[in-house]
Amino acid sequence: MKRRYKVLGSIAGLLGLAIAVGAVVLSYESDCEPAPTLAADALPMRAVVARCYGSPDVLRVEDVAKPQPGDDQVLVKVHAASANPLDWHEMRGKPYLMRLSSGIGTPHELRLGVDFAGTVEAVGTNVTRFKPGDAVFGGAGGAFADYVAVTEGRALALKPDNIDFEQAATVGIAATTALQALRDKGKLLPGQSVLINGASGGVGTFAVQIAKALGAEVTAVSSTRNVELVRSLGADHVIDYTQQDFTRGAVRYDLIVDMVGNHGPLDLRRALAPQGTLVVVGGQDSDPFLGPIMGFLKAVAVAPFVEQTIEPMMASLNEADLLTLREWLASGKLKPVIDRRYPLAEAAEAIRYLEEGRARGKVVITVL
Repeated sequence: MKRRYKVLGSIAGLLGLAIAVGAVVLSYESDCEPAPTLAADALPMRAVVARCYGSPDVLRVEDVAKPQPGDDQVLVKVHAASANPLDWHEMRGKPYLMRLSSGIGTPHELRLGVDFAGTVEAVGTNVTRFKPGDAVFGGAGGAFADYVAVTEGRALALKPDNIDFEQAATVGIAATTALQALRDKGKLLPGQSVLINGASGGVGTFAVQIAKALGAEVTAVSSTRNVELVRSLGADHVIDYTQQDFTRGAVRYDLIVDMVGNHGPLDLRRALAPQGTLVVVGGQDSDPFLGPIMGFLKAVAVAPFVEQTIEPMMASLNEADLLTLREWLASGKLKPVIDRRYPLAEAAEAIRYLEEGRARGKVVITVL
């Protein structure tokens, strides 16, 4: 028996040591390297680059090589891009767990940005649905730049004529996240009730409108200063979280979409109907190793023990959903909300502002 305890103690000690070593390795940050000299035959363009992990102070606008479209690619001259929490998570390399894929010590992908809108400049030989001069929007890595190359059939669609490039640049990640949370994970049906926690943010402002487009009765949760904003987007009911805790109210909802993570899943399920669904999109970032992933883990841990459905989710950009969103944009059912605009040279300030967590709608980076 004593030998067994010794063995178990040794295993526990080794596991603890492995975790400690892993934590040190993942949290290691290399110094920023200087920008290399461009090849003599490279065509230069501006791009926002992070050559090390850190605060917005590590971001630089540098001259990098302009991409050339492959056979299946579309080269887009970027007019505007928009910032997402993903951008500052990648900039900081936090939560540390993400560095297993993004790079330990130094990021693998140096250029930031995903969402963009612009004009097609050139297309590859196999491209059939786009031509030079087309106004487009979508998502691709390194979008905080003069140009971006996107594979046809991925996250790219024609821009509706009734919105400008800045508005179109806000759509990618945020609107797709809202759509997939409501329609795919939440399985929202006409006439059902949905509560959106974090309704005034980038995803939330789209979620309110998409829920209405799907025929739901929408309750939006926001701070006092954003009550009128979310009401103007079509919310049927608005809860000021500084005045009321919806998890302790009498109303029960068919679906709750949580963008914030300021309530645990057990608290949120009190506001769900007996057969309701909770979709966890966002979470608190206080844990440096897990960050918002902690909210997903809590949801997974609770789900088997409650009768309601609890679904953690991460969005996936795709052409089909962009086309659905394009139809709603063209019809006027969906109107992007822009809080602030920054020129490309001030992209670091745009990320700094977004990271504060008080943006109303989207933060846009203008490139032209």
